[in-house]
Amino acid sequence: MLYVAVALSSFRRYSTYTAATLAGIFTNSVFGVIISFSYIAVWKENPHAGGYDVTDALTYCWLAQAMIMTIAIWNGGTTDDVAERIRTGDVAIDLYRPVSFLGWFLAGDLGRAAYHLLTRGVAPTIVGALLFHLHFPTSPLTYLAFLVSVALGVVVSFSIRMLVASSSFWLLDQTGLLTLSSVFAMFFSGLVVPLVLFPEPFRSVVLALPWSAFVQVPIDIWLGQRHGAAVLGGLAFQAGWGAVLLLGCSGVLRLADRRVVVQGG
Repeated sequence: MLYVAVALSSFRRYSTYTAATLAGIFTNSVFGVIISFSYIAVWKENPHAGGYDVTDALTYCWLAQAMIMTIAIWNGGTTDDVAERIRTGDVAIDLYRPVSFLGWFLAGDLGRAAYHLLTRGVAPTIVGALLFHLHFPTSPLTYLAFLVSVALGVVVSFSIRMLVASSSFWLLDQTGLLTLSSVFAMFFSGLVVPLVLFPEPFRSVVLALPWSAFVQVPIDIWLGQRHGAAVLGGLAFQAGWGAVLLLGCSGVLRLADRRVVVQGG
């Protein structure tokens, strides 16, 4: 129940930024329109590029816009709080709490993701559906699998962002790694273009990287590109990367805990 309370508290925290949310919805919608016309031009030349038709491509475009803040592809969320608390020394209080450090901030990030999914995820998708013909699943199980996939994508994203934030224990400033992480996430998640458009063998490589859990896997489930066992395979892929990366975070935090230096305190 503690972690549920932390998630709800984080949800309420982000819901206070109403103006920023509305501005974000407008921005995502504008970029969705711009990218949609780019996709229409591409699919007009190649109607079955990547195994998608133009409706699938447009749906991909708008769902990708919905993922930006939900998954925190460009960083942000509770891991930015971690990096700042390391810099100020407040992390010493977090490390002495009688609860899991990772569990506390993961619960907070899931609460943040839930708020962004319901606002900056749903609203731009509705705008896209009003302006273009999009693909919507007919089976409730597909929606359920999609939501599970999004949640697992948040866990994978959180783990990578936590690894970057943990570097502040040694570097004190995570800006360089944060920028590098953003570039990797933007290109290897499928946010810029669907990963299925890349030629082989590069396509197989990028689909095996953890960033494909951010955008490509959830959207393929929504589009029906994955059927039956392939859906379970996609979820298992995300869960596997999430488990490996969380174990990595746990190991890094144990190392950091041995040499915490509280500056100014």
